[in-house]
Amino acid sequence: MHTSILLLLISVAACQAQTSPVVSGPCDGCEALHEYGDKVLAPTDTLPGYHDNEPKLKLHGTVYEKDGRTPAAGVIIYVYHTNRAGAYERTGKETGWDKNHGSIRGWVRTGPDGRYAFHSFRPGAYPRFDEPEHIHMTVKEPNKNAYYLDDVFFEDDPRLTPAYRNKQPQRGGSGIVRPIMSNGVLLVERNIVLGKNIPNYDQ
Repeated sequence: MHTSILLLLISVAACQAQTSPVVSGPCDGCEALHEYGDKVLAPTDTLPGYHDNEPKLKLHGTVYEKDGRTPAAGVIIYVYHTNRAGAYERTGKETGWDKNHGSIRGWVRTGPDGRYAFHSFRPGAYPRFDEPEHIHMTVKEPNKNAYYLDDVFFEDDPRLTPAYRNKQPQRGGSGIVRPIMSNGVLLVERNIVLGKNIPNYDQ
C-alpha cells in the first residue's frame, strides 16, 4: 500500500514538472550558462582578450529581486560577445556552445549585495549588418531555469537608432548603457531586475 502511494506521488510530481510553464519561453543557447565546469564563480570575472584589446571595458551593476529594490544573491550571469572585428572569436578547441558563442565569454555569481562585474573590452559590430555593438546576457536565479535578457547596447553607438531602441522588450530592464571613460577603462552600468518583462515568471 505504501509503495503504491509513493509511486502515485512520484507520478503526480513528474506530471506537474512536465506541465509547469517554462520561465521566459524557449531560449536557444541558454545551456551555455552551465558550461563554467569546475570554475568557482565569484561576483567578478575577466573575459579572454581583456589584456590584449582596447578600449577596455568594465560591465557592472546590481541584480535586484522583482521588487526592484532587494539585492539578489546567488544569481549566475553569463555573457559573451564578439571581438573587435565583430566576429565570435574561436580558438579551435571548442567543445560546447563556444562553437557558436566564441571564446570571449564569462560567468559570475552574485554575492549578498547583488553586485557583479565583467572586465572585458568593447565588442565590434557585425561587419555586414546594421546591428549595433552588443553583449549577450543570460541569467540563472535559484529555483528557476536560465533565461536571456536584453542585450547590452551602447548609447553612443550610431547604429543604435531610435527605431532599434524602441523595439527592445527590456527583459530584466533596459540594456542600453552610457559608456564613461575612467582611467583608460570604459565603465558601463547595467542593473538587472529579475523577472521584469519575462513571460511566465510568476506562474
